[in-house]
Amino acid sequence: MRRSRTFALISVATLASIGRPPAPVRAQTTTPAPAAPAPNVSLFTRDDAYLGAFFIVGTIAMFPLDKSVAGALQEPDRQANKLFQGFARDVRVIAVPGSVIIGGSLYAIGRLGHVDRMADLGLHGLEALGVGDVVATAIKWTAGRARPYAVADTNPRDFQLLRGLHKGRDYSSFPSGHSLAAFSAAAAVTNETSRWWPGSQWYIAPVMFGGAAAVALSRLYNNQHWLSDVVLGAGIGTFAGNKVVRFNHRTNPNNRLDRWLLSASIVPSGATGHRLTFSVLPLPRGARVP
Repeated sequence: MRRSRTFALISVATLASIGRPPAPVRAQTTTPAPAAPAPNVSLFTRDDAYLGAFFIVGTIAMFPLDKSVAGALQEPDRQANKLFQGFARDVRVIAVPGSVIIGGSLYAIGRLGHVDRMADLGLHGLEALGVGDVVATAIKWTAGRARPYAVADTNPRDFQLLRGLHKGRDYSSFPSGHSLAAFSAAAAVTNETSRWWPGSQWYIAPVMFGGAAAVALSRLYNNQHWLSDVVLGAGIGTFAGNKVVRFNHRTNPNNRLDRWLLSASIVPSGATGHRLTFSVLPLPRGARVP
């Protein structure tokens, strides 16, 4: 009997609920959370101070060795070695003008072929070369150091203020521009590729910096620079490569220069053709760049 009553009450309640119109559902309005502010990433870090100190101290430490290293590499048997001569020539050309040609080609092919990473690598490599070259040229002109072949007594301490500006190449030895180009390219490539493939720096860096060191050695072998020249050039180049990549990807991503220079591409035009498009104005802020 109790079961029958319970069943009847449940049945009535169910029928009554079916007959009632459904209760209006209140629209839930949610306020989107404010976008998190972009992280304020500093361009310079404590590691930069350590790296700069390492190369400055290293440059100073090489001064006493400049003359002995130059003399050892200019011994007749070493200079007559065809293998050494060819190797020095080849790596020198790869550094300058090779670094500019390679960087420009990567940028152009990447932009025209929509290979964003290639364009990014080429552009930032060229930027690193430019930044490093400005710094190095200012030091060359100011220091006015004679190249090894330009001093009869092989005197590595032949500096003269602003002589490099007035007398040109023979007195602009300090620092080495070829070493700078090679190390800036090595630093830029290592930093860029480590963003795409974390951990790759452990095998890419030895290859890139090993090649850069070969360029520096070739400048000593060809009697174009002192040992301290190539150490300082390596330091400026490494610093430039590191800072350009950090600025473009962490400190100021989507900066105006990148938004402009990374906007050229080949796009379809009609049924059978293509056309080159290049943004005269920078891309809108927030537009995707590599």
